[in-house]
Amino acid sequence: MRSIILASKSEVRKKILDKNKIKSIAEPSNLDEDEVKKSLINQGATPELISKNLAELKANKVSQKRIGEIVLGADSVIDLNGKLISKPTNRTEAMNILTILNGKSHFLISSVCISLDGKMIWNYTEKAEMKMKNFTKKELKVYLSKITDKDLYSYNVYQIEGEGKKLFSEINGDVDTIMGLPIKSIKKYLDNIK
Repeated sequence: MRSIILASKSEVRKKILDKNKIKSIAEPSNLDEDEVKKSLINQGATPELISKNLAELKANKVSQKRIGEIVLGADSVIDLNGKLISKPTNRTEAMNILTILNGKSHFLISSVCISLDGKMIWNYTEKAEMKMKNFTKKELKVYLSKITDKDLYSYNVYQIEGEGKKLFSEINGDVDTIMGLPIKSIKKYLDNIK
């Protein structure tokens, strides 16, 4: 099986591909995600549409430079009652996000796009529904103190295969999807084109 290009610097996504024996080379798109999100939010886009657009833009951007190669772009967002919750850029934002999600159900949406020669040839989006337990402010602070900066900014506010699992009373969805790649559907698609 030939390698695919992963249009991301996400170590988590690279690990998921490796674990599933999909050879990949990481080549980040360096897309200005915040600008794209702002523009789409101003146009009234849903979190799911934002996730799909970002995955496609990342894949297409790298694919334009990697002619003849299969490029995988991905994006994950949190959808709380139709409102986009972005990754925190500092610990104060992380605490605010945890406070907003506290005791509530939300969706983690992961979108992927496969591009060839600068154009999307396949895309897929999967959702996981997650219900966060009720915590006191002190308990949330203790949780955050156990999370490294690297994990906090890589995985949004919860690292589902680590400490973050303790935050939830209910998780309906695939762990790989929550971590950023709906790998079962990706494998199925790649098996059919190779």
